[in-house]
Amino acid sequence: MRDISGKALRRSAIGVALLVAAGAAGLWGLDRAFPPPLPERPVVSAEVTDRDGHLLRAFATPDGYWRFDTSLDHVDPAFLDMLIAYEDKRFWDHSGIDLLALGRAALQFAGNGRIVSGGSTLSMQLARLIEPRANRSIAAKLRQIARAAQIERRLTKREILEYYLTLAPYGGNLEGVRAASLAWFGKEPTRLAVSESALLVALPQLPEKRRPDRNAQSARAARDRVLERMVSAGLLGEREAARAALEEVPSYRRAMPSLAAHATLRALRAGGEPPPRLTISRRVQQGLEAVAREAAARLGPKLSVAMIMADSRTGEILGEVGSASFTDSARSGWIDMTRVLRSPGSTLKPFIYGLAFEQGLVAQETMISDTPADFSGYRPKNFDMDYQGDVTIRNALQLSLNVPTVRVLDAVGPARLTARLRNSGVSLVLPPNEPPGLAIGLGGAGVTLRDLVQLYAGLANGGKVHRLRDGTELASATPSGATLLDPQANWQITDILSGVRPPQGASRRGIAYKTGTSYGYRDAWTVGYDGRYVLGVWVGRADAAAVPGLSGYVSAAPIVFEGFARSGVAAAPFSSAPPGVRHMRREDLPVTLARFGADALAAPVGPVEPAPRIVFPPDGARVDLGVSSSAATPLVLKLQGGRAPFRWLANGKPLAGQDRRRTATWRPDGAGTSTLTVIDAAGRAASVKVFVE
Repeated sequence: MRDISGKALRRSAIGVALLVAAGAAGLWGLDRAFPPPLPERPVVSAEVTDRDGHLLRAFATPDGYWRFDTSLDHVDPAFLDMLIAYEDKRFWDHSGIDLLALGRAALQFAGNGRIVSGGSTLSMQLARLIEPRANRSIAAKLRQIARAAQIERRLTKREILEYYLTLAPYGGNLEGVRAASLAWFGKEPTRLAVSESALLVALPQLPEKRRPDRNAQSARAARDRVLERMVSAGLLGEREAARAALEEVPSYRRAMPSLAAHATLRALRAGGEPPPRLTISRRVQQGLEAVAREAAARLGPKLSVAMIMADSRTGEILGEVGSASFTDSARSGWIDMTRVLRSPGSTLKPFIYGLAFEQGLVAQETMISDTPADFSGYRPKNFDMDYQGDVTIRNALQLSLNVPTVRVLDAVGPARLTARLRNSGVSLVLPPNEPPGLAIGLGGAGVTLRDLVQLYAGLANGGKVHRLRDGTELASATPSGATLLDPQANWQITDILSGVRPPQGASRRGIAYKTGTSYGYRDAWTVGYDGRYVLGVWVGRADAAAVPGLSGYVSAAPIVFEGFARSGVAAAPFSSAPPGVRHMRREDLPVTLARFGADALAAPVGPVEPAPRIVFPPDGARVDLGVSSSAATPLVLKLQGGRAPFRWLANGKPLAGQDRRRTATWRPDGAGTSTLTVIDAAGRAASVKVFVE
């Protein structure tokens, strides 16, 4: 009898085991046959980051959502604690289903006839996100429970949290905690205030009804309920929660980051996953874009501004503004003006003089003639259509005089200049089938802002050029280390350009800079640099139309100084003079450097200019300046002829300084007759008598 009973028990145990095994196999088969629709990686917004990994610009997903890849390492831990305490306090312990929470929810539903609190775990909520339900029902809940168990088998707890924080809805087309934090608070969720964390915990439950920009009261109430729950859970003190409840909820939704529009678009189009990290600095980019926007607004409705700032020691571009506003159709903002060929005006002059220094043709105090000249039919004229007579090389470059530049280029050779620039990675674009000519010294060639900044970066780096790069270029396309100028010649050019007066209203910052204006007032340029950083600015119209009054000094130079000030980069001093270099006085120059080239052989014995003549005020004039009042106006003096520089005297007393201009101002001490005299560089004088009232 006992043997029969033992056999029956064994058979029953075997049967139960077989049934359990069959059930497990069935469940395993169903799990494999009907896996959760869990993507290996959610479709997320493309991101382009700066040199430090900060977000520069994001692009919406193909279905129009802002959805960012999220890592727990980049989310505020206090927010994660708050989320788990509010949504799923036993998250780290259960296997996808919290039976206690489900039981509590069922009892509350039975007692109240409605849902009082949910029993869904974060795993179940993730199941609902990847497989949305049409309506709330028992069948839908059972399906979520099954999916949650499947998800727990496939993902770690950290991965489940990351999926949830990537896909959770936050109102409109915002999905995931990063998109929500950027849109509602304008920052990444790495560090959140208590009130911000509470709002982000509350929003996914009813994202549309709690949108803070549309339903502020509902958003505030939901946030405050989260804060109350955190006090009950022991995560917050009552005072801390009360302070957080006093904070306002966001009243508007911020735009997603969209810095460096042209560069980031190039990075996206270049392909690769993820898009390359750019060399741009977000801080520098923000400063330059603000300067460009404000400058364009001041300059006019159709004018655009392009800017590039680079580190001369590495060639890395730190800031790149292709236009004042990417979306401004009136300015053709979608065109990247940093890469458009334009006439460079006078901006190539420093390299012409640099080659002359390198070849020993000039010194800073070498005299050169600024008088009308004919170079086999080419007759250059100065920007102001005036001539200064004899000037030093230093003054000729600082004043950007055209005729002396062409004289020096004629001696250096246009072909040598273009070859040196080409060796430095910049090829001037010339008219088809034409060799380099003297006109390139005054802007008769095509060049881009990027090219100019690369050349000036060579000046900032002691004569060595690194090819500019922003992170979108192929590694094979970035050779560097070419010699632009030897260190001695490079120092001379920097010493001259650093002595140019800042534009009106700008403070000195230790910047060497050169301006340029293209023929017909189409392009205004300024490129400035210190001992490390270089900033180039172009101003003009994208359609190349003329802009009367546009000039490098007036339109572009102030932007360079403001750009340096607001970029956030630390000022870098210029390097000291290399061995063997000194600034010689004019009287100490050897005879071969006293006067430039052919001018030294053909220098006239006496002056060839007409004698100076005061044309205003005329001799014997009575001038009412209101000298009896405290607001007396100065008298403008004008002359013609003579050789600069000029010295003015009033009643035998010299006015302050010498001037190369043919205008001056004089403020008389009182009423009566005065004698005004001007003396030119050749010692010739002219005088007039005026009666001042």
